[in-house]
Amino acid sequence: AGAAAAGVAADRAAAERRRLSSLDPRDGFAHTPDEVLKVIATDGLNLHVEIDTPDDLDPDLPTIVMSHGFCLSLRSWVLQRRAFTQAGYRVVLWDQRSHGESEVSDIEHSTIDQLAHDLRAVIDAACPEGPLVLVGHSMGGMTTMALTRHHPDLVRERVIAVAFIATAAGGEGLTDLGFGPLVGRAIGQVGPRLLSRLAPHQRWLAPVRRLGRNIEDVVVDRFSYDSPVSEGLIRFTGDLILSTRFEVMAAFIPAIQTHDELATLALLTDTEVLVVNGEGDLLTPPHQSEKIVERLPGSEHVIVRDAGHLIMLEHPEVVTGQILALVDRAEADLESGLSVQQKPRVRRVVLDIAKGRQVRRSRAKAATQGKGKAKTAATATATAAGSASAAGAGAAGAAGAGATETVSS
Repeated sequence: AGAAAAGVAADRAAAERRRLSSLDPRDGFAHTPDEVLKVIATDGLNLHVEIDTPDDLDPDLPTIVMSHGFCLSLRSWVLQRRAFTQAGYRVVLWDQRSHGESEVSDIEHSTIDQLAHDLRAVIDAACPEGPLVLVGHSMGGMTTMALTRHHPDLVRERVIAVAFIATAAGGEGLTDLGFGPLVGRAIGQVGPRLLSRLAPHQRWLAPVRRLGRNIEDVVVDRFSYDSPVSEGLIRFTGDLILSTRFEVMAAFIPAIQTHDELATLALLTDTEVLVVNGEGDLLTPPHQSEKIVERLPGSEHVIVRDAGHLIMLEHPEVVTGQILALVDRAEADLESGLSVQQKPRVRRVVLDIAKGRQVRRSRAKAATQGKGKAKTAATATATAAGSASAAGAGAAGAAGAGATETVSS
């Protein structure tokens, strides 16, 4: 009975998401880069890198380098990369090792420290000169912090701004999935072993996913988003997450849990830093962002209401706008000579009003269409019933049964 109820709830949620298809980006979630590179990491692993360059590039503008999160890929930045290129910036994105189209790493090198060295290799190959803006989501933010510790000269000399999106400076509590520390410890102890055992059977996951797609969508929605989203976005997200191999998940969970770069943040006190977090983020809740901001007096902290962990897909215009504003502040600082440490810490809570309006319009449109279909069906039923009466009582009875089925559908 419980499973049946869950299935019914999942079906209703799926129907609601289908009504929100107008929220999907006009150009979809696919993107063709201007340039593709293969960068060799320090241990010889191949890293997949993509570059977008505007036609009228101003060489004095910084290059925006974007690092994605755990169990995602550079595809998660699809909406931001388009907007940044349209705004005139060159954008460099990469798949972290064992994710997306980069090669799978051995366990020994499945660490945040190695990811930092990978990011340095990407920067050296794709943007060896000029100012940089580093943007990191979740594990990508951790990678950026580790890069700062391992390569402080690079950060000090070239990085004018850093954006930490839904990330943390310490790994404690990052695997409790919003259920508390007890669950977090259990996942940390059991999760890697379980995922390793399941890894050989992952090829059988695809048919199972198809059978239970609505249930999968509910789980993805729960831990990724905190506001209404479309079925298209949920499916895109599910494909991103579950294309990651189980052994990769198992390898990186310990690395995330032992991550601690709180002391490293002191190296960024002279850099413009933006910290963005979703108020409903279950994986990196707002208190994780608070820890970062506490150590960066001149930083800007933006909390977005009705937002979950994949905030850049859930509220793309908000995240894009905040990052572009960060770049503007950094460029203004360079021109004026103003030190970041002279600026006050700023904390703002933001509500995505535009998306709220889109959701209401989509629901109203779906309701109107539903009423229109019901009216059409009722009219057809009445016409059929009248014709059937003229033709005879037996035919009328048959038409009535058909009409009931039509209205019900």
